Amino acid sequence: MYSFKGIAFVISRLALLFFLIAGNYSRADTIVIGTQNFHYYPHYDFTSEDDKGLAWAIFEAFKATTKHEFVYISMPVLRLQKELAKGSVDFIYPDNPKWYNPIMSNTFKTFSQPVTRALGGTILRPDKVGAGIAEIRRLAMPLGFTPVNWQERVDKQLTHLIRVNDTLNALELIAKNKADAANLEYHVTQHIASQQPSLGKFTLDPELPHDGVAFMLATVSHTELLDEFNAFLASHQALIEQLHKQYRIKSPETILKNLSDQYY
Repeated sequence: MYSFKGIAFVISRLALLFFLIAGNYSRADTIVIGTQNFHYYPHYDFTSEDDKGLAWAIFEAFKATTKHEFVYISMPVLRLQKELAKGSVDFIYPDNPKWYNPIMSNTFKTFSQPVTRALGGTILRPDKVGAGIAEIRRLAMPLGFTPVNWQERVDKQLTHLIRVNDTLNALELIAKNKADAANLEYHVTQHIASQQPSLGKFTLDPELPHDGVAFMLATVSHTELLDEFNAFLASHQALIEQLHKQYRIKSPETILKNLSDQYY
């Protein structure tokens, strides 16, 4: 017997294949949003059959103010850029004008105001906070992410970069003492650690490399709808703040201050 989830998965894959083969699956009232296909909850997880995270909640709230239907299709990061360039999807999320991709110049895209802001940084065991950057000799980092803040140390062979598939794999390496730290997003780390208590506790060292980054919606041709979305963000700030609280997502500045007060 096939499970319901198994059947649903097959149907979703067939639907995606049909959409991409068709090459033009945007009707006047249907907006297709291409999303990254990995677990980044509470920010987003568009592979989930249920709660898809903060970004999804904000998009759905915006959808309720329009006459459009939103369809979310998850795919690899570079595939997102290819499908946007072809016009197979109307928007992609997340994106940022500071991010480099080899598929399409960001000058061809229009970006929304930030949907939210993430905090990427050096994740390690709490008892390792304050030991200094020289103690980070093995750094885990998910595939697809660039070690901008660590590149100099990597080039000088002061820190060895260990590529992993996702955040969970990185945390497992720290738990097994096969990595000293990982370059990960703070909220995603805390969520996974809460779901996997056997891994132990992790935190972010505010004195080691970190970055606050804005997650934006990007489009090539649907600039008018993007303007509507920006207006929605500006006029529904109370709702946006409420959703951030619901998903326990705080600003990078708040997190860094709290961690500095706690550890330094």
